Amino acid sequence: MRSIIAAAILLLAACGVETASTAATGAIIKKQEMEEGKKTMERSQARVEDAVQQMQQRAEKDGEK
Repeated sequence: MRSIIAAAILLLAACGVETASTAATGAIIKKQEMEEGKKTMERSQARVEDAVQQMQQRAEKDGEK
């Protein structure tokens, strides 16, 4: 009887460890996704700034003509 109780306790404890490790893995993945999203946003913002600068330069050239 004690071995059955011990086995049940071990199984329940193992489930808790698995749940905790799954949550930690999920948090790591979300953090990576957020970092990639931030990098993508920064690259997009730089491209928009470049495009605006090019438009301003073209407008200045057109204004000189």
